[in-house]
Amino acid sequence: MVRMEVAGLSLDKKTRAPILMLKDAAGEKMLNIWIGAMEAMAISIFLNQVEVPRPLTHDLMLSSLEELGAQLLGVDIVRVENGTYFAELDVDMGGKRSRIDCRPSDAVALALRAGIPIQVAPSVLEAETPTKQAMPETDPAVDGAAQMMRSAQSSQQTQEDSKRMAQAAKPERDEESLAELLQKLQPDTKYKM
Repeated sequence: MVRMEVAGLSLDKKTRAPILMLKDAAGEKMLNIWIGAMEAMAISIFLNQVEVPRPLTHDLMLSSLEELGAQLLGVDIVRVENGTYFAELDVDMGGKRSRIDCRPSDAVALALRAGIPIQVAPSVLEAETPTKQAMPETDPAVDGAAQMMRSAQSSQQTQEDSKRMAQAAKPERDEESLAELLQKLQPDTKYKM
């Protein structure tokens, strides 16, 4: 197995699909894997050290493993078939080692959070894949997932601002309309609210 690290995220200029870029320590071997937008977001959140108020899925999985007495030891990208990459989690639970099938993007998101190695099988690096045959035009300086996050945050802020403006424009509910609503409810319902 070849130990790899995340070189970054990029976007395919034609399809706008996120690309996870891995490289070996010497920078001699590269592996580019097209991934989904949500998976790119999970990786980008970690790489850009974005604070989130509640645990995201990968954080939840790691804390669940720890709570159950298991330890994530490493992640391996083990094969590629018809352009689809396959990964496995190496998990130790009280001395019993298990390998769990997963997507490489999820494996990498977990590895980053857990501070564990990302390894790629030599056969994967040597495979003739579309990635090696015809590299798409990418912009490696652009973290596409970070752009998506900024856009989503901007959109959310705009929505919150619109809601605040709409609420400020609404007249306050008067006590009579609230009393009328409560009278229309069935007797048990108003006490459960």
